[in-house]
Amino acid sequence: MKRKLIAFDLDGTLLDEQKQPLESTIKAIQQLKDQGHAVTIATGRNHLLAKEVIDTLGFEYAIVCNGSVALHKERIVFEQPLSVDQLAPCLEKLHQDAIDTAFVSLDETKRITAFDEAKMEEAMHSFGSHLPEYDEQFHYNETVYQGLAFYDEAYPLDEAAFEGLSFVRWHPKCVDIIPKHGSKAKTLLFLANHLGIAREDTIAFGDGLNDIEMLSQAGVGIAMGNAKEEVKKCANFVTDTNENDGIHQALVQLNLIG
Repeated sequence: MKRKLIAFDLDGTLLDEQKQPLESTIKAIQQLKDQGHAVTIATGRNHLLAKEVIDTLGFEYAIVCNGSVALHKERIVFEQPLSVDQLAPCLEKLHQDAIDTAFVSLDETKRITAFDEAKMEEAMHSFGSHLPEYDEQFHYNETVYQGLAFYDEAYPLDEAAFEGLSFVRWHPKCVDIIPKHGSKAKTLLFLANHLGIAREDTIAFGDGLNDIEMLSQAGVGIAMGNAKEEVKKCANFVTDTNENDGIHQALVQLNLIG
């Protein structure tokens, strides 16, 4: 069997609703590694917020910050930081309209505004985090890979007007701001090439809107049973939910584990 690269989103995919991996998932990933396949997470979380899962399941590779960074044993093998100059017009518009923003480095998240702390808290709590600390100079003083803009779908931002930036919704009240053409998909394919693995031998699991491109571009894209309908439509097939052994079932169906 050809060596595969298998990528797993975290929240809603690799992790259950208690933010823990199922026992069947832990065993499945170990079987993949025992057979020589490469496995990676592919998450919107930064390295710090993903580290417990990386360490617990023994991932050598990690795609974090929604694709802006790839790591091998905590060494950066790919990065695409955000440009402060490119961010400036977007931030001016958002802050003019009292839209909160935060920024993500490899191991920190800080907010640079304080318009609606409850909205920020709600979005961050959805994946087990909390309201970021306030530091209005954070994006000037640190290398940042990802922005967070806390607005819902009713806010009429002309996202296409901001050159060099992409906007990816992951929560009803928040979007990621990442470098243009940056994504989990791009970084997954970079990592595959880095490992000498063909695109058709890549497999991706996901459930959220920020997984659509990755599922579409991987050799095999698998949507979780709990995924949004838009995500399911972009996948090669749909497995069971993150609460009901969906990862294990899909890997058995693909004849990758017994």
